[in-house]
Amino acid sequence: MLSHLLTALLSIVLLQTNPTVSWNAVLKHLEGENYELILSGKVAPDYYVHPAGVKYSGTELKVEETEGVELKGELREEFTPSDYKGEVVVEGEYVLRQGLRIKSAGSAGNPANNSPGSYVSGSVSWSACSGDECGRREDYDFSLPLPSKASGGLWGLILEAILWGLLMLLTPCVFPMVPMTVSFFLKQSSSPARGRFNALAYGLFIVLLYTLPICIIIGITRLAGGAAVTADIFNWLSTHWLPNIIFFVIFMLFAASFFGAFELTLPSKWTTKADQGSNKGGLAGVFFLALTLVLVSFSCTGPIVGTVLIKSTQGEFWAPMVTMLAFSTAFALPFALLAFFPSMLDRLPRSGGWLNSVKVVLGFVELALGLKFLSVADQTYHWHLLDREVYLAIWIVIFTLLGLYLLGKLRFKYDSPLEYISLGRLALAIADFAFVVYLIPGMWGAPLKALSGYLPPMETQDFVLGRYAEPSVQPSGLPSGTISLPHSLSGYTSLDEALEEAALQGKKVFVDISGHGCVNCREMEARVWSDPEVLERLREDFVILALYVDDKTRLPESQWITTSSGKVLKYVGRVNSQLVYERFGVNSQPNYLILDPEGNILAGPYSYNLSVSDFLNFLKL
Repeated sequence: MLSHLLTALLSIVLLQTNPTVSWNAVLKHLEGENYELILSGKVAPDYYVHPAGVKYSGTELKVEETEGVELKGELREEFTPSDYKGEVVVEGEYVLRQGLRIKSAGSAGNPANNSPGSYVSGSVSWSACSGDECGRREDYDFSLPLPSKASGGLWGLILEAILWGLLMLLTPCVFPMVPMTVSFFLKQSSSPARGRFNALAYGLFIVLLYTLPICIIIGITRLAGGAAVTADIFNWLSTHWLPNIIFFVIFMLFAASFFGAFELTLPSKWTTKADQGSNKGGLAGVFFLALTLVLVSFSCTGPIVGTVLIKSTQGEFWAPMVTMLAFSTAFALPFALLAFFPSMLDRLPRSGGWLNSVKVVLGFVELALGLKFLSVADQTYHWHLLDREVYLAIWIVIFTLLGLYLLGKLRFKYDSPLEYISLGRLALAIADFAFVVYLIPGMWGAPLKALSGYLPPMETQDFVLGRYAEPSVQPSGLPSGTISLPHSLSGYTSLDEALEEAALQGKKVFVDISGHGCVNCREMEARVWSDPEVLERLREDFVILALYVDDKTRLPESQWITTSSGKVLKYVGRVNSQLVYERFGVNSQPNYLILDPEGNILAGPYSYNLSVSDFLNFLKL
C-alpha cells in the first residue's frame, strides 16, 4: 500500500515539474489564404491525456484571432485510441490540426500588412494522468511568424511582367498590328457604346488567350495529383538539366532571330485562319482579331513569356498564373485603349528603323537572360561550366556590345543607317555602360548585391581580391561532414548530424531550406545574411543545416527513401523536398526554421523577406 502511495505521489511531482507532452507547432500553407496549424505532440511513457471535448480534463487548443487571422473549420485530432476503464484516452503520438484563414495584406478586413513581424499565437492546455492520478493542467505556448504573402519576390515578378508587357508594344512584330486594330474597330463599331464594348472584349480576349493555358495546365496537374504534383512539375521545369538546356537553346535562337539571322514565325495557316475569322461580325470577330494578334506577335512575345513563366515557377502555386495575368493585362491595355479611343493613333510614332533597333536591343537582353537557364543546370548538377567569374565575363561582353550598338558602332542586317545619336539613345548608352562598370568589380569578388539573385553564388568564384578562395565545396547531400556556405559559413546537409552537433555544442539548429536555382535564396544570402550582426549570430549561436531541394546528386541505394505512395526517391533534392514537406510543412524556398537539439521547432518557418531587423528578431526567438 505504501509503495502505491509513493508511486502516486512521485507521479504527481513529475507532472508538476516536467512537461508530460512535448509539442511542435508548424504553420502549413495550403493554397491562397488557407493555412493549417499543426501541433504534433508526444505523450510521455506511462501517461495518458484526454482528447478534446472531454469536460474539465480534455485537451484544449486556443488560437488568438488577431486582425488578419481567423479560424476556419473545426479542430481535428489524430491519435490511436486507447482505453482506460471505459474511457477513450490518448497515449503516444497526438496531432491537432486547425484550419486558419490568413488574409493577405490590404484585403478587406485586413488593411494592415501581414509582415513577418506578426505572428499566429496561441496555446495548448492538457491534464496528464498516470493511473487514477491526474496532475494540474499544463500549457504549451506557441508563436509562429505570419508568412509575408505580399513579398517582394512576387511583387517584383508582377512588376517585371507588367514592364515587359508594355515594352512588347514597341517590337516590330507587334507595333504594326496597331493600325489593323484601329481599322477593325472603326469599321465594326455601329455606335460609340458598341465600340467601347468591343474594345473591352478585345482586351479581355487577349488576357484570356495568354492566361488560360497556364491556368489549365496547373489545374489539370492539381486535380491529377494535388499540390505536390504541381510543385514537382514546376520544380522539374525550373531545375532539371533538360528543360533548362532547351530553354537556353531557345533563347539563343530567339536572340539570333532578333539580330536578323532568320525570322521565327508560327505556321502561316494558323495566322491566316485567325485573320479570316476576324472578318466575322460581333464578338467572334473580336476574338479572332485578338487571336491573330497573339499568333502574329509570337516571335517577339514568346521568349518574354517564357522568361516570365520560368522565373515565376520558383514561387508558390499562384505565382505563374498571377505573373502571366499581369503580363497579358499590360500587353492588352494599349490595344484596348486604342480600340476605345481610335483618335489616339494619330499621336503614335510611325513605323521605321527604330523598331528594328528595339528588336536588336531585345536580342542582347535575350542573350543575357538565356544564360540564367544554363547557370541553373550548371549549379544543380555541379558541372562547374559557368562559375561566377565566367558568367560575369560573358555579361560584361554582352552589355559592352550593346552599348557600342546604341552608339552606332555596330550594325545588323536590317538596321537603317544612323546619321546621328538621339538624346534617348545616348541616355540608354550611358545607362548601359554604367551597368558594365558596375559589373567589372565582381570579377574580383565584389558582392554586386543588386544582381545577387541572377548570378551564381560567390562560393563558385575561384579568386576574390584580398584572399585566395579555396576550391568551392558544393553540397552533395551526403552525411559526410560540413559544406561551405555563403560568407565563409559552414553547415551540414544531414538533419541527424546537425542535431548531434548542436547537442555537443549546446546550440540551436538553423535550417536553411534552399535551392541552387532559387533567385530569392541568393538575394536573402547577399542582402540579409551579409549583415555583420546576422553573420555573427549565425556563426556563434547556431549549427546550420542546409537542405537543397533541387540538388541532382544521386544518393547511394542505402539512402533511398520510399514514400507512402510507393515512390522511390533517389536524389538529394527529392529526399530533402520530402523531408521539409512532411516535417516542416513547406514546399517552397527560401524558408528558415530554428530547432532545438532534440529537433523540436522553436521558430519558423520564416520565408523571403529582405528586412534585416525582421530576420534578426526571428533569430532571437
